[in-house]
Amino acid sequence: MAATLRIQSDWSRALSRDEGEAWLSCRSPGKPTLYGSVTRRGLGSDGIPDIVASEGFVAGEVTKKSILISCPHENVSTKFLAPYTSFCRIHQKSITCLDISSGGGLGVSTSTDGTMKIWQAANGEIRRLLEGHVYDVNCCRFFPSGLVVLSGGMDAQLKIWSAEDASCVVTFKGHKGGILDTAIVDRGRNVLSCSRDGTVRLWDCGKSACLGVIADCGSPVNGIAVGTADNSLNLGSPEKPPSDREVGTEGKILLLAREDKKLQGVGLQSRQPVFLFVGSDAFNCCTFLSSTYILAGTQDGNIYQLDVRNTDAPIQVIHRSGAPVLSLLPYRDGFIASQGN
Repeated sequence: MAATLRIQSDWSRALSRDEGEAWLSCRSPGKPTLYGSVTRRGLGSDGIPDIVASEGFVAGEVTKKSILISCPHENVSTKFLAPYTSFCRIHQKSITCLDISSGGGLGVSTSTDGTMKIWQAANGEIRRLLEGHVYDVNCCRFFPSGLVVLSGGMDAQLKIWSAEDASCVVTFKGHKGGILDTAIVDRGRNVLSCSRDGTVRLWDCGKSACLGVIADCGSPVNGIAVGTADNSLNLGSPEKPPSDREVGTEGKILLLAREDKKLQGVGLQSRQPVFLFVGSDAFNCCTFLSSTYILAGTQDGNIYQLDVRNTDAPIQVIHRSGAPVLSLLPYRDGFIASQGN
């Protein structure tokens, strides 16, 4: 497994001053972590920051927005990019979830300050305050249209909002515990939610009704993801014909990231189990890389890559640190992961 090179502080702020310092670490599995620092000594004649690294590290290409740091001893290098822009006034406390509309114009976010807001993605200008949940809002996402928002909270309520006037157009009730994640099926006539009560439910947006419990796990379900299944995968058959209100559930597999260390696959239309994989700790999140490959992250810092056609053993287990893996997002030929460090 490759070494990991990190800057341990907000280097973009530290290095934006005339002088500043940021801490470095280089970790290779099975070896002691190497520590160092990078220091800014002012500006060069060309306006580029003058950056030097401590012993064991090398500061390579430097621009006004990036620094290339190398650790020759471990033969590893990483380019660190400064934020393109920062929005510091949308929320007063930690941001727990965010999403960007399909057109890229709007953002929606929730925070431990108890608020959920819609804002301009270009400049961070707050457009709407979405009020109606009791207690914390755990998750939010735009529908594919970019005009509607889905949210779930600790009040066990699932809500649909208009991004244009901030009105709550639908409230779903049925869960017995806080809602921890949501998913949208195709264009959004049906949506999914998972909860601390251990269930995953399918909802009909048009009738404001629950179409059924997809799974009842007996343990909190922390995250879900829905994707099109590989043609070779047996998703099972439903015990009774699905409702005509179900739209787009055929041929879909639902992933469940469970608190009891289990990652489960379920046929969305059939409600039948497809696989059950046991990990090292509670699963916090999951996502699809393709119709066959999936990712899931655990509380103890593992990222599992699995082939849904054979989940007896993972394709690989990535472990960069012991910090919880909180979210995963496919990106180009790989993925982006966030951890609690």
